Amino acid sequence: MKYYNLRNLIPTPVVADKEKLKIQNAEKRKAEDSDQLKDLKKAKLETKALKAKRPGFTDERYHETSYYIENGLRKVYPYYFTFTTFTKGRWVGEKILDVFSREFRAHPAEEYERCIKSGTLTVNYEKVPVDYRLKHNDLLANIVHRHEVPVTSQPITIVHMDDDIVVVNKPASIPVHPCGRYRHNTVVFILAKEYNLKNLRTIHRLDRLTSGLLLFGRSPKKARQMEHQIRNRQVQKEYICRVEGNFPEGVIECTEPIEVVSYKIGVCKVSPKGKDCTTKFQKISYNGQTSVVLCKPLTGRMHQIRVHLQYLGYPVVNDPLYNHDVFGPLKGRGGDIGGKTDDELVRDLINIHNAENWLGIDGDSDMSMFKSVKSDCDADTLRLASATKVNSLSDNDSEAASREASPVCTDSPRIVESSPNENVNETQEVHSENLCVNSADLNSVASMTAIEKEDTVNCNSDSTINGKRQSANLHVKVTVATQTGHESPDMAFNAEKMTTDKHCYECKVRYRDPKPKDLVMYLHAWTYKGPAWEYETELPSWAKSDWIENDHD
Repeated sequence: MKYYNLRNLIPTPVVADKEKLKIQNAEKRKAEDSDQLKDLKKAKLETKALKAKRPGFTDERYHETSYYIENGLRKVYPYYFTFTTFTKGRWVGEKILDVFSREFRAHPAEEYERCIKSGTLTVNYEKVPVDYRLKHNDLLANIVHRHEVPVTSQPITIVHMDDDIVVVNKPASIPVHPCGRYRHNTVVFILAKEYNLKNLRTIHRLDRLTSGLLLFGRSPKKARQMEHQIRNRQVQKEYICRVEGNFPEGVIECTEPIEVVSYKIGVCKVSPKGKDCTTKFQKISYNGQTSVVLCKPLTGRMHQIRVHLQYLGYPVVNDPLYNHDVFGPLKGRGGDIGGKTDDELVRDLINIHNAENWLGIDGDSDMSMFKSVKSDCDADTLRLASATKVNSLSDNDSEAASREASPVCTDSPRIVESSPNENVNETQEVHSENLCVNSADLNSVASMTAIEKEDTVNCNSDSTINGKRQSANLHVKVTVATQTGHESPDMAFNAEKMTTDKHCYECKVRYRDPKPKDLVMYLHAWTYKGPAWEYETELPSWAKSDWIENDHD
């Protein structure tokens, strides 16, 4: 016979209460989770809405200012622009004025207080009090009177254009896309504003100081196709450069691995810890001082051509980074950087920046307002540094570039005069080197026409490289309309378009125009060949066999 304990079958009040408490806690957690999900979805929707309001490449942005030509330079009239960034986690709960006063010292706290009170420094595009405490997902926006750095007035030449792609010959000094102090003075904006070629997809980039072939996709399908070809090394690339000294005869192959020393400032070196890469070089001519060299990169590492030439002891003549004694007495020849550690090299590069004004922090100018003083600040924080001018060495030659890449840029003009109490910063800059693919009708002189209104192209080079005859004495008169059907605007200076702002620091500073030699590096993307396509440009004047550098070059 079995016996049952009735106490186990009949729930006691204590047991009942425990079960009830468990159910209540479970329901409470479920409700809390549901509220968190709702808050998260709400935050995501708010973020999406705020991002949609942020500045983009629209007709409104294209028309916010215009160009004028002066002293052989393309200049941009100063204009008002809104820089934006989202609140960082470490700022949450802090007063907006305290954050800017501590994190961004380009201006005194009084200036930030003025901006907040006047409504030019806002949160979620709304005016807030100076003691406002930042929250997660807050969008900070600052309206500034923006000044851009001048670039060469040499025209961008359309090499080839059809329904799928646009191929151009980029002059030195013009960045590919907005970065640093450059926005309207970029290839993307110039093509949109003067050629009516909009919504182009950046497939690869060239360094700001590098000239040559540059390819854009006009359709997503074509852009993806070309990116795939570059990524899978189906594109053969040829560059021309001028290096110091008498380069050795024959084909010279360099297979030294390259390591990125610092992504932040964009500098590399030969190192056993680096990635494998190969570049083939062949001397074309020697003028008694410098050599013209054909470069064939078989891989696409950052700064590959320039770093390999530095290692071989024949750096590009006017390379502002890899032909500098910051790499030691041998300037990096044979991998000798003077016994410096990576940290010491980066430190020295940053130190000489103040004197030579060519180094910068990698960051997106469209996101920058002020210069952060935190050495370990994240990329978005650096983007908040716009009124600050920073120069960057970064040349990204990775094998496929971002469609909206904005890694950094520049070359800043030198300051001639400034008031002693004015805070004048440096300027920003970007580079990119190897990744290039382009195609064009190689037999068409018209394919090399220029874009400036009533401009004239004069090419007097007469040489043969790898069996390719370079044209001599070309004299072609062209207009923008002959290439795109879109007439070029008037580029004469108009004093009525020149705006000033009493609170703008840059309006109080006079800058000296850069010299022509400051706007070029003797490295040119010459030919690109892929499956069933090939594009080529004319050679720049410095690539002539008898060319001699002078103060005007």
